[in-house]
Amino acid sequence: MPPPASVPLRPASTVMRLSRLGSFHPTRLSFMPTLLRQMQAGGWRIDRPLWQIDPRGVGRALYRATGQGRSYSLVAFAHDLPEDQRSDRVIATAWDATFALFDGTPEPADLARLAQNVPRQEAGRVAATELTLSRANRSVRLWSYIVDCLARGAQPDRAEIDRVGYLMRTTAVYGSSKFGTADLSRLSGRPLLDGPFRAEMLTVWLIRAFTMDLVEHMARAANPNAARLAPDLRRRIGVGNSTGLGMAPFLVTHPALLHRWISARETALARVRALPEATGWTGFQAALASARENARDWSSDHPVQQQKLADLRRDLTRIEGFPRPGTSRPWDALWRWGEAHLSLEGQEQLLALLLAPHDELVDDLAEQMACDEAASARIDGAMDIADLRALIARNYRWARTIDHSDPAEHARFWYVSEEKLEPRLGERFTELGAEREQPLAIARDIARLAEALDGQNGTVAAFLLRHPQHRHVLRRVQMSATRPYAEIQDNLISAHMQPIDLLRAKLAMFGASRFDPRSDRWVRITMYRDAPL
Repeated sequence: MPPPASVPLRPASTVMRLSRLGSFHPTRLSFMPTLLRQMQAGGWRIDRPLWQIDPRGVGRALYRATGQGRSYSLVAFAHDLPEDQRSDRVIATAWDATFALFDGTPEPADLARLAQNVPRQEAGRVAATELTLSRANRSVRLWSYIVDCLARGAQPDRAEIDRVGYLMRTTAVYGSSKFGTADLSRLSGRPLLDGPFRAEMLTVWLIRAFTMDLVEHMARAANPNAARLAPDLRRRIGVGNSTGLGMAPFLVTHPALLHRWISARETALARVRALPEATGWTGFQAALASARENARDWSSDHPVQQQKLADLRRDLTRIEGFPRPGTSRPWDALWRWGEAHLSLEGQEQLLALLLAPHDELVDDLAEQMACDEAASARIDGAMDIADLRALIARNYRWARTIDHSDPAEHARFWYVSEEKLEPRLGERFTELGAEREQPLAIARDIARLAEALDGQNGTVAAFLLRHPQHRHVLRRVQMSATRPYAEIQDNLISAHMQPIDLLRAKLAMFGASRFDPRSDRWVRITMYRDAPL
């Protein structure tokens, strides 16, 4: 289906605020559903050529995805983890299960090497044949409950499954050369994995299969005649994840990629809004029913998320009561009504609903969400200073309106922890380490650049020879000329900034759901819940 006549994309000043980014929901362009559609289209097959797990649930297994002339194998190691060693923190050194995604099918020598290294995670050694490195812990209560039910020949209660949503939760899925895994360039042009975070998403999907096989194995160890999980209950189980500040700066340090992600999302919305008729109405209604069920079952103890959930449930009821639009551009009419009457949470859920039934119209955009970031990072030294000033005036008005002399507006600083090489957020006036601040205070640094440009003329190259400390932010200004969605338009070192907004935006792009903040700095989510098996 060719794209209809367009409507304007939402401006960056509307989309790129933390309050809205922190209200994002997964859509059909998110990386998890995109991966599964590509697996289906490419005829990929899954098998389990190795299962060496003892009655205690300790051992190793191999899950292999094969298609389009390639194969990728999840090598899984199950451990007998003492209860006092189970932790979701990144500083943990032992887990219930550890994993690596291997490029191809591992030979016995590969498995022996991986067995010596993967269970140690960062402390081990992996090679370029490993595409990802990951680990997970059991949801102890749900795990024991399901093992007990199956061992008695009974099915677990659906409400108990929905209350947690996963049997295991990962605490990290590393890739893209971190800790020795393959560089992202190795996957360029590859079937299935040529796209943002595809290897990581495949890893999690295969971990999901492993967790359900393992819980059934443990039940059979207790009773050889144990029941198997019913297919509908299997499908409701996803993979949990605990994510903290380590993920937060990614959206800031990859501006060109961020623009691609958001641009695809906004282009998809504009295409649907431009449709002359309400095609896909039945699919929209089905997606709305699923969203209402998800919102009903979604819970959180965090007060911010509790308010968001109340807003979402109210807004979904309002959307359900909206009559089938019959005007010209009916989806646009629904969207404009939503902008006027729904919360940010409800508006972003409506976006996901509008995209849901329009596969032929929007799915091609999923292949436009990667980019050559090195090429986009080149500085145009020949640019005239006057043109640079004009770009700042046009695209960074939001940064210039912040009072950077106010202590609350520079109360924090981003740094990298020495122990885990993970991003952290410090309190500038009460903690040490501000001298190691990472260049993530974009609003402040834009203001400093603008001040340094006062009275200057000539070329950007000549200016940077005199003021090289502004290279990192000047590059971003030039990028903004053609990438309006590259910049988060908020102060990332403000005392009022909520890091969980950054986390939610990225996790929603992955396809995660059931966001449950445990503080303003880390969140639990569910991946692949209700997805194909």
